[in-house]
Amino acid sequence: MTTQKNAPVDRGCAVAVIMFILGMGTLLPWNFFITATEYFDDRLKGTTSSYRMTPVTNGTTPVTNGTIPVTKDYKFASFMTLLAQLPLLLFTLANSFLYQCVKEKVRIAVSLVSILFLFLLTAIMVKVPMHPDSFFSITMATIWFINSFGAVLQGSLFGLVGLLPPRYSTLFMSGQGLAGIFAALASLLSILSKADKASAALGYFITPCVATLLTLLSYLLLPHLGFAQFYLEKSKSHHDQPATTNEPLESAEKEALANGHMNGYNNKPIITSGDLEASGTKEALFMMKQTDSHDRSSVLAVFKKIWVMALCVTCVLAVTLSVFPAVTVNVKSVYGNKEWDRYFLCVCCFIVFNVMDLIGRSVTSMVQWPSKGSRLFPVLVVSRVIFIPLIMLCKTDNRQYLPVLFSHDVAFVVIMTLFAVSNGYFICLCMSYAPQLVRFKDCETAGALMTFFLALGLSLGAALSFLLRNLL
Repeated sequence: MTTQKNAPVDRGCAVAVIMFILGMGTLLPWNFFITATEYFDDRLKGTTSSYRMTPVTNGTTPVTNGTIPVTKDYKFASFMTLLAQLPLLLFTLANSFLYQCVKEKVRIAVSLVSILFLFLLTAIMVKVPMHPDSFFSITMATIWFINSFGAVLQGSLFGLVGLLPPRYSTLFMSGQGLAGIFAALASLLSILSKADKASAALGYFITPCVATLLTLLSYLLLPHLGFAQFYLEKSKSHHDQPATTNEPLESAEKEALANGHMNGYNNKPIITSGDLEASGTKEALFMMKQTDSHDRSSVLAVFKKIWVMALCVTCVLAVTLSVFPAVTVNVKSVYGNKEWDRYFLCVCCFIVFNVMDLIGRSVTSMVQWPSKGSRLFPVLVVSRVIFIPLIMLCKTDNRQYLPVLFSHDVAFVVIMTLFAVSNGYFICLCMSYAPQLVRFKDCETAGALMTFFLALGLSLGAALSFLLRNLL
């Protein structure tokens, strides 16, 4: 078997940069649409309906032919969230069928080209006059399809990244974390440009077109890099080549014996990821993943071991998506300054959330508390429910049922900061703890289950957002 010594060097960190770009590309559709909610709301304000009323003669109410205009509420943010997350759940369920029938190159290339086309369509629609009902229908269809292709793209790229050494998965996830910040900064720049709303929106939606094209070109370049070729070809030939050495695993086994990691039933060493790292064999973990793929546990058996983490990640995302962005986009600044109002939502909602979410994810590389076996862990996850009433009690217009308890901008920023940091922190802990609860050979099954429950949490949160939006 080829050893790490024969692996080529990632010259100029080219593969690392490409993995980062690919990670960012997977979440551009979701982030660019949610950050542009103000643009979509403006386009949808043109529709009015009318109802009969008693004529008013005191001049305090405008009346035309006995009717008054009533702005139609499309609940855009709630529908957008639901139609963006349902495809992720559905394509996660269809995973095995789709991925076995369609080659990886076709899935990724077609998905990126389709996403690019749909972003171009959205950019063109900025300059096309359209009745709000038609605009709403076309936009919802676009959101559904662009996130469907995004779900296929994300699942396919996760499989591709899994063929490379572990640090490239970290770079891929970092790219995903920065996608939201990238979209928020693009929105901020469009506001700072002082251009009219149509031109600013056009420039905003052209940005993901360029970014998606860059993602496509990066993917096409990847197979031509020697470092990537080495691992991709190695994985293809693995099933035809018997292993000739187990030195990395034997070294890790010795480390497990030294650390006292023994199986109480058969007195054999249990190799952990820590033993693999301590053994001094950098590629042991990667080789074990490739060579030890037989004798896996059933899906049900794996679920029984990780069900706590699966339900926790579902809870975290259900709470987050129930109010973000459906409720948070309705929060208004207390100052009533027209100039600040232009920046308020972009800065205090989207930039704060995405930056703090990334910080929360990054903290887990230094601190992992509570431990995976702690009963406090699920308690803290469930306690995030408190953010739902906190956010709903912030200042919004046209409230019917709930009072305003947090009217100041600073209060909203503090709540959003804690909300976002806890979101990123607990998601990362859940996703990293789950594989540690099963045997190494069952890690892939655990990862697939966690991905499904992650998608389930997103969909449940999106559905719940309709109810919470109506309670304001």
